[in-house]
Amino acid sequence: MTATILFVDDEPDLEALVLQKFRRQIRDGAVSFMFAHDGVEALESLAQNPHVDMVVSDINMPRMDGLSLLEKLQEAEDKKSTIIVSAYGDMSNIRTAMNRGAFDFLTKPIDFADLETTIQKTIRHVEVLREAQRRQAEAERAHASLSRYFSPEIARRLAAHGESNGMEVQWREIATIFTDITGFTTLVESAVPETLGELLNEYVGGMTEIVFEHEGTVAKIIGDAIQILFNAPGDQPDFATRAVACVHDLDAWAEGFRERWKVRGVNFGATRIGAHAGPALVGNFGGNRFFDYTAYGDTVNTAARLEAANKHLGTRICVSASVAKAAENFQGRPVGDLMLRGRSEPLRAFEPLKAQEFDAPATALYSEAFAKLESGDVAAMPAFAALVGMHADDALAGFHLRRLLNGAKGVRMQLE
Repeated sequence: MTATILFVDDEPDLEALVLQKFRRQIRDGAVSFMFAHDGVEALESLAQNPHVDMVVSDINMPRMDGLSLLEKLQEAEDKKSTIIVSAYGDMSNIRTAMNRGAFDFLTKPIDFADLETTIQKTIRHVEVLREAQRRQAEAERAHASLSRYFSPEIARRLAAHGESNGMEVQWREIATIFTDITGFTTLVESAVPETLGELLNEYVGGMTEIVFEHEGTVAKIIGDAIQILFNAPGDQPDFATRAVACVHDLDAWAEGFRERWKVRGVNFGATRIGAHAGPALVGNFGGNRFFDYTAYGDTVNTAARLEAANKHLGTRICVSASVAKAAENFQGRPVGDLMLRGRSEPLRAFEPLKAQEFDAPATALYSEAFAKLESGDVAAMPAFAALVGMHADDALAGFHLRRLLNGAKGVRMQLE
């Protein structure tokens, strides 16, 4: 790299002398020189040549002296490392220059060997400074990009680790969540753009904040749909517990959001949520030019199928047995063994419940009815009928009652 140096001095013979003394370095491409005769001319030259690496300036000059120039250089966003030159007896001004941010100083008459050494030292300083600035800029860009996907704390941690930040593609045990909104296509077609923009921004922003509170990763946002990961990119031994807590909070926030917008005359659909845990291929699949941290595999597909299963079940949240078993103190009620599209084996699914719902008498009645259904007891139908009679709003109990009335048996079910 050729270092560009601006010499600022009003002595008429200095330019020729410098070019003569540094002719070998100039020929080898190590340095190049520019010249100005006072501070005003120097500032004009720097404005036209921002690539200048350093400044060597005399103090006593017409129009604008070296101290005034140094002050201007320190005010600039791109501060230039500056060597101040003055007479040996002018130590007061040299001291002032150092206090104002000069990198180093030389005395007149100039010792060109000393000048070369000082220039080399200053260039090394400039290179170190620029490398630090480059790394800081990269970290800031990385943090800005990562903040779109990860909680602020995780984003800071990942940005700080540079290239070894866990973004590489790898198999990991994860919990993944999918959310979607019922009737969103109809809403898009009927709502005015201004309202739709405000609506979706508030919704996605609020849901994302919930995910970040649980230190989850937002892998994808496609319209109204959100894909969330736990235990990626960092290790979270309690990832299933986090996932269950997160789905509860997402559901509560989404329901509150619906109510707020209903008051404003907008019928926003319910948010359906599916969650599954297992191995997945996780990492940045965007290559060198695009950042796309996401996950692929059967675990991801199954979570998406569970989200869609809510439509048939009448539930808002549906999680797999792998999530329920791995989560600490999981509370919920069994949905049944689902034959999901793309899977050859049935998957036991659950509807997670908050503590108050789980302890309610209706949950115990449901468990009794489900046990009869699972064992093939003919008393299952009247048990579900009695439950629906007492709790007409229990959509899952109503789903099982309709199955039984249509001749279905057991807890294995094929969902279209």
